[in-house]
Amino acid sequence: MQFDDEIVRTHDELLDQIQKLEKSNILPSDLFDQIEQWKKTTIDKVEKAAERARHQLVELTDKQRSSITKQFEPITKEIRFRREEEDFLEKDIDRLKQKLNEIKQKLQQFTQKDTAKTIIVDNDQIDWNRIIHVREEQKYSSFLLSINLNTNSKWLQNGVTVAGGNGVGNQTNQLNNLWGLCIGDDQTIYVADCGNKRIVEWKYGATTGQVVAGGNGSGNQFDQLASATDVIVDKSKNSLIICDYSNNRVVRWSRSNGRNGETVIRNIGCWSLTMDDDEFLYVSDYDRHEVRRYGVGETQGTLVAGGNGSGNRLDQLSYPGYVFVDEDHSVYISEYSNHRVVKWMKDAKEGIVVAGGQGQGNNLSQLSGPYGIAVDKSGTVYVADSENNRIVRWRQGATQGDVIIGGNGRGNQSNQLYDPMGLSFDREGNLYVNDNGNSRVQKFNIDRS
Repeated sequence: MQFDDEIVRTHDELLDQIQKLEKSNILPSDLFDQIEQWKKTTIDKVEKAAERARHQLVELTDKQRSSITKQFEPITKEIRFRREEEDFLEKDIDRLKQKLNEIKQKLQQFTQKDTAKTIIVDNDQIDWNRIIHVREEQKYSSFLLSINLNTNSKWLQNGVTVAGGNGVGNQTNQLNNLWGLCIGDDQTIYVADCGNKRIVEWKYGATTGQVVAGGNGSGNQFDQLASATDVIVDKSKNSLIICDYSNNRVVRWSRSNGRNGETVIRNIGCWSLTMDDDEFLYVSDYDRHEVRRYGVGETQGTLVAGGNGSGNRLDQLSYPGYVFVDEDHSVYISEYSNHRVVKWMKDAKEGIVVAGGQGQGNNLSQLSGPYGIAVDKSGTVYVADSENNRIVRWRQGATQGDVIIGGNGRGNQSNQLYDPMGLSFDREGNLYVNDNGNSRVQKFNIDRS
C-alpha cells in the first residue's frame, strides 16, 4: 500500500504532467515579455538581436523538456520491474521517492513562473549581440563560460589580490601550494589549498578565508584530505567535489555541513575534474594518462580520452592536468609533459591539438608546463602557461596564441605571475588566476573601455 500510494501514484501523476508537457507549447511567457518590451524600446536597432534571443529560448525550452523526459525514463522502467517482480525493500521506496521528488521539483521550476528569472539589458551598450542572450542557469562553476567573450577582449594588466597574498602559511589569510580553483555566481572563490590539505572559501571582498573541506592534517579519514588538486561546485546538490590525489579518490563535501566528505570514486590518480549539464563527471587520471566520464553511482566510468599509455601520439596523453567540457561534450585537456592542450570530441578515438604541441618553449606557438584551462563559447582556449609565467589565449584554429596576462618575467608585482596554476572566469568575464609561486589568487578585471 505504501509503495502504491507514495511511489506509483506520484509516478503516474508526474508521467501525466510530462506527457502533457511534451504535447504542449508551454513557454516562459514572462521572459518573452521582457524580450518584446526591450525590442520595442530600442526600436529597429535590436530587431535581429531579439529574434535571435527568441530562437535561443525556444531551443533551451526544448532542451529542458527533453532532459526531464530522459531523466524520467529509467525511473519508470525500474518501478515497473520492481512492482511486477515484487522485488523492493523499504530503502528502495525511500530512494525512488527522492528521485521522484527531484523530478517534481524540476517540473515545478519549469512550469511555474519564477520572478527570479530575468534578462538584464543595458541600452547604453553598442554591441547588440552581446547585450541580450538566453542561457540555461549555470549548474557548475567549471562548466562552459556563461558569457560570450569577444575574441578581442582585453583585461587590465595589473591584477588585484583577492585571496592569500600574505606569504606561505596555514593561517586563514594565507595559502600554500594552490592548484585548482572555481568561482561561484556571487564571485565567491574556492581554492584547492593543496599544501594545507584543505579547500578554502573566500567571500567577495574578504581579507580571510574559511576552511570548507579538510584542514585536519594530512590523512585518508572522512574529515581529511591528503592533496587537494582541484575543486568544483555542484549547485544542484549544494556540495563541493574535490580531487584528493594522494588518496587516489574523488570526494564530495557538503557545503551546508562541511565536517566530513564522502568518497564517490576510488582508485584513481585524480588531478582535475569537471561536470557537464547532464551531471556526468569527467576526471583526469594523472597516473594512468587518461580521462574518464562517470555517471551518478558509477565506479568504473567510461574512457573518453587517452588510455593508450603515456606518449605524444594523438591517441595518447602524457600526465593530463586540467580538464574542461563544452556544451557539445567535447573534452579539453592540458598535458603537462606534452606541452599542449588537446580537444577530444565526443566518442573520438584521438584528440586534436588546439594549443601548443610545438615542443617546450616560450614562443607564441609553444607552451611550457600548461595547467589550468578554460574555453569560451567561440571555442577560444585560455591556458595557464605555468613555466612561462603567463596566461595565453588561443583562438579556434590558430597556430599560435597571444599573451593576455603576465609574460613580464617571474615576479610578485601586480602585472607579474609566478608559476600560475588554476584559472577561472566569473560571469562578468573577469579572470582569476592561482598565482602559485606568490601564494595568492589574482583577479584581472575585464577591460570595458
